[in-house]
Amino acid sequence: MRTDPKDFPHKLGLRYVQVADVIRQRIVRGQWPEGHRLPSLEELVAEFGVARVTVRQAVTLLANEGLLSAQQGRGTFVTGRPRQDRFISVMATLAELSRVYEDTRPEILTLEEGCHPPPAEGVAGTLADSYTFMRRVHHRDGQPYCVINIFLDERIFRKAPRKFRTQAIIPLLTRMPRVRIAEAHQVMTIGAADTEVARLMRVPVNAPVAEVQRVFRDERGVVIYMAQVTYRGDAIRLEMDLQP
Repeated sequence: MRTDPKDFPHKLGLRYVQVADVIRQRIVRGQWPEGHRLPSLEELVAEFGVARVTVRQAVTLLANEGLLSAQQGRGTFVTGRPRQDRFISVMATLAELSRVYEDTRPEILTLEEGCHPPPAEGVAGTLADSYTFMRRVHHRDGQPYCVINIFLDERIFRKAPRKFRTQAIIPLLTRMPRVRIAEAHQVMTIGAADTEVARLMRVPVNAPVAEVQRVFRDERGVVIYMAQVTYRGDAIRLEMDLQP
């Protein structure tokens, strides 16, 4: 089937971003340290199975980030390392998790009041009578770092609708009078960005992401908050002590 010409720039752009992402990760891991000379253009073309122009675009992108330098007659060299800005750590307490979101700027994509209940599969607790659903993108320092689907007990949403529309929800919940989070649980798995998530978080399709399901219950066992969060893989840091 013949490719529509108007689709080509988008597909080409996606390919060079993917190639740049692989090279960037090799630099991050130290596989290609500072001063390392990259394989030749022909070798990279053969490895990635793309056109020469795609590899050149990937190199230009990384050169603009200060990671590569193409030197006439000598080759392309690694000249820097990406920032290690993994500011979302896997938190062990609700207070720590709340602090992470204090300087977050949320952007609402969808808001539906009185919506259907959240998916209950694998979620312990009693569902509330009604929920407010929000789909949001969270930004930090102008950079989108997570996409989140939130189901918030409608009764709680009605206590401060303006704040819940414009602020991070977890810090609000932990400070609200007469709202008590008796139990909080989260599960994290590793996945890959689909087309929509990749667009919203400005990462390549199939880039690694962390998927977190988070559930808060009140003292009666009612699910007052449930979130399905997708974090950029380069924003997450997991650290734990191992029992000797």
